[in-house]
Amino acid sequence: MSWIAVGSLVACAGVAAGAFGAHGLKAMLSAARLETFEVAVRYQMYHGIALILAGMLGADRAAWCFLLGVLVFSGSLYLLVLTESRWLGAITPIGGLLLLTGWAFLAFGYKR
Repeated sequence: MSWIAVGSLVACAGVAAGAFGAHGLKAMLSAARLETFEVAVRYQMYHGIALILAGMLGADRAAWCFLLGVLVFSGSLYLLVLTESRWLGAITPIGGLLLLTGWAFLAFGYKR
């Protein structure tokens, strides 16, 4: 698997989500819900770039953590905002822990 390609696709989807939030959801969401959506987009973008970096460094464990972290962290926030299912907020920290673990793997050089 090419983590550079995966990271690029994650970032591409982040740009699309950001545009959707700014243009499609702005009139439909409260300021607080829009802010939550923007947090999801921001973290998705950061970690799309982190996936590219992990791919360049051959840091597979970090890359897996980043990918799963984005899916859980940003995904749960997107769903929370769009469905108003408050229970999804309980899942979001799991994604955050995966993102933190990815950075730890990157910092300590765990490659496989």
